[in-house]
Amino acid sequence: MSAVAIVLIVIVALIAALVLFGITGFNKLRKADIAAQEALGGIDVQLTRRADLIPNLVNTVKGYATHEKELFEEVTKARASVQQAAQSGTVEQKAAADAGLTGVLGRLFAVAENYPQLQASQNFMQLQSELGDTENKISFARQYYNDAVSQLNQLVKTVPWMFFSGVAGVKARDFYQAPEGQQAPPQVQF
Repeated sequence: MSAVAIVLIVIVALIAALVLFGITGFNKLRKADIAAQEALGGIDVQLTRRADLIPNLVNTVKGYATHEKELFEEVTKARASVQQAAQSGTVEQKAAADAGLTGVLGRLFAVAENYPQLQASQNFMQLQSELGDTENKISFARQYYNDAVSQLNQLVKTVPWMFFSGVAGVKARDFYQAPEGQQAPPQVQF
């Protein structure tokens, strides 16, 4: 074999290796972006689940606390805000809507505290338990999303993957953070 043929083979092998490396980088970034989007969808599912529990909870409390009309309207508005944010909002909008609903739910449970017969109601206790379970799932979904975003952001901001981020159409994502003043859960005692 001549020296020219060997050089051509080496050049072709290097080009093939670079193309394979490019494909690998592209796919790695796209998979990380899809995983982050999927994780954000998990938050939406749990926020929607919580919003779906709210009407039953409100109806149960309404039977005992009929004079709390303003609070029930606030709960309904907050629930609608969560549903809207879950469908088409940004991460910040989802966090703000989530925090708003958490706040009015705390007030709803505070009202329920004044009605011992309501607290003893099997339906109320079951709804409260389901809501607590959903809150745990929301917390897990937020953490899962933040983990996926961390992995994506590490790829987008480190060599060599950062060179493929533009080609892959992938950019760093924002973490799911509670709005200012909402880092601690509301304190409701029964």
